[in-house]
Amino acid sequence: MANTVQARKRARQAEVRRQQNAGLRSQMRTAIKNIRKAIQAGDKAAATTAFTANQSTIDAISGKGVVHRNLASRTKSRLAAAIKAMA
Repeated sequence: MANTVQARKRARQAEVRRQQNAGLRSQMRTAIKNIRKAIQAGDKAAATTAFTANQSTIDAISGKGVVHRNLASRTKSRLAAAIKAMA
């Protein structure tokens, strides 16, 4: 456990940031899940709409450093390819 006042404050700040990051990461996973559901349903219009609506969310979360920018880019690329491959 932290002994100094400064270390206790840093521990409090770290816990707050951890919870915020967990919430953002969950928000991103939900956005990705919604796009994948639309793809699985076979509705290209709904999948495209979901993708365009959630693309900025994924970018914003990676911009904050919650997830690596390459992970966000790779995820968006794979989702776009899956939508494009739909008949």
